[in-house]
Amino acid sequence: MSSTFLGMPATPPRSPYGTGNLRGDRKFPAAARDELRNEQLRRNLGKATRTIRAKRLNVTGELPDWEQLRDAGSAIKTDTMNRLPELLEQLERKVTERGGTVHWARDGVEANEIVARLVRATGSKEVIKVKSMATQEIGLNEHLESIGITPYETDLAELIVQLAHDKPSHILVPAIHRNRDEIRQIFLKEIPGVDPRLDNVPAHLAAAARAYLREKFMTTKVAVSGANFGIAETGTLSVVESEGNGRMCLTLPDTLITVMGIEKVLPRYRDLEVFLQLLPRSSTGERMNPYTSMWTGVTPGDGPQDFHLVLLDNGRTAALADRIGREALNCIRCSACLNVCPVYERAGGHAYGSTYPGPIGAVLTPQLAGMHAAKDDPNSSLPYASSLCGACFDACPVKIDIPSLLVELRHQHTEQSGTTAEKLAMKAAAGVMRRPTLFTAAQKAAGLGRVLAGRDGKISHLPPPFNGWSDSRDTAAPPKQSFRAWLASDEGAATMRAAAEDGRNQQQEEK
Repeated sequence: MSSTFLGMPATPPRSPYGTGNLRGDRKFPAAARDELRNEQLRRNLGKATRTIRAKRLNVTGELPDWEQLRDAGSAIKTDTMNRLPELLEQLERKVTERGGTVHWARDGVEANEIVARLVRATGSKEVIKVKSMATQEIGLNEHLESIGITPYETDLAELIVQLAHDKPSHILVPAIHRNRDEIRQIFLKEIPGVDPRLDNVPAHLAAAARAYLREKFMTTKVAVSGANFGIAETGTLSVVESEGNGRMCLTLPDTLITVMGIEKVLPRYRDLEVFLQLLPRSSTGERMNPYTSMWTGVTPGDGPQDFHLVLLDNGRTAALADRIGREALNCIRCSACLNVCPVYERAGGHAYGSTYPGPIGAVLTPQLAGMHAAKDDPNSSLPYASSLCGACFDACPVKIDIPSLLVELRHQHTEQSGTTAEKLAMKAAAGVMRRPTLFTAAQKAAGLGRVLAGRDGKISHLPPPFNGWSDSRDTAAPPKQSFRAWLASDEGAATMRAAAEDGRNQQQEEK
C-alpha cells in the first residue's frame, strides 16, 4: 500500500475509462481488416482525400511565406502550452467581465452534467448544435438523449451521421465515408415529410436538409457549440465553418453553451491573423473560411443573452504533463494529416475507434484516455497504426512531429506492458550475443530457416511466437553462409588480402 504526502506531485487523471468516445471496442488491426473489405468506403475515401489534397497544395503553394506561417503557428501554440494555466485564468476573467459564465470540467462526465443542468434550467427539451469535436469526444448527444433532451446537429455532414445513427469518420468531413446515394436513402428514411421523389443531386439534398433545419433554428432556444479558438486577451471565442448553419446557432437562440478543450486558448487577438490563414488552407483547401464567427461574452440586445463557456480537461492535463507528448496539444483540428495518410485513406476513421482518427488521433487518443486502462486496451494498438512515412509531419500546419510522437508512444507502450514474449525474446537474444560461442551456434542454427523460404528466397510464414511478425511482412531467408564463416574461409581471407593490396596501390598512386 502506497502513501501520499502533502506536496507530493500526482499524475494528472486521464479521461475516465468507459465514458465518451475515446476508445473503440476492438484493436486497430482487427477493425481495419473489416473496413478494408468495404470497397465503397475505400472509393469514397480515396476520391475525397485526393480532392482535398490537391486543393490544399494549390492554396498553400501560392503563399511565399507558408513555411514562416507554419513556424509562427508552432511557436504560438508552444508558448500557449508553456503558459496554459495563466492563460486559462485570464480567459475566465475576460469572459466573466463581458457577462459570460465560465465552468471548469475535469472530464467528460462533469462537462455533460454541466451542459445538461444548464439546458434544464432553460426549460427547453431541445438544443441545436454547431459541429464540435469536443462534444463528440465526451458523448454529449448520447447523454442529453438519455435524460430526455433532443440534440439536433446542424452541420450537414454531422446531420447525415446523426440521422444514420452512425459515427463520424473524419475530423473535418464526418460523413466522408458516405456517398450521395447513401445520403438520399438516409434522408428519405429519417427526415419527416421529405419529398419521396428526392433524388441524389447534391443541391437537392442540401435543400432538403435546409428545410428540415430551418424550423429548428427558428424555434429552439438553446444552442451548444465548440470553439476553434478562445482568446485569453479579450475573452473572445471563434468558430469557423463553411455552411453558415453554425452562425445561425450562435446568433438566434437565447442561450449559448460552448464546450471548449483547454488547449484551444490563444494568448492574443492578433494570433488569429496566423491561424485564420493556416486553418482553412490546411483543412478545406480554401483561402479563408466562408463563415468566421466571433463573439465576446454577452452583448445586450444582440445574440444570445445567456452565455456559458465550459472549459474541458478530459485528459488534456495528463497530455500536458508528458514532456514529449504535449506537442500533440498544438493540434488545431485541421485534418490535413488524415488527408495525406495512406493508412487512413484505406482503413477509414471508424477503425481507430475514437472521435479523433488518423495520425493525430493515433497520438492524441492514447494521451487523453490512456493505453492500459484495461486488459488488451484497444488504444494500445493506435501508435502502431502508421507506416511512419512522415507525410503527416510535412502537412501539419503547426509542424507537429507526429511520427516521432508515435515512436515515443510505442516506447511507452512497451515499457508499460510488463513481461511479454517480445521482451523475453530480446532478452534471450542479448544473452546469446554476449557469448561468442552461443552466437556462432545460433548463426548455424538460423541457417536451417532456409527450408521455410519459397522460391523467391523469402519466408512468408514464421512459426509461433514469431507469426505476428510475418503476418504483415516477409522475411529474407538466412544466407547459406554467415559473414563470420565466410571471413574465416579461404575465399574470405583471399578477398580481404586482395582488398588490402588494392588499398595500398591506390595510396601509392595518390602520392
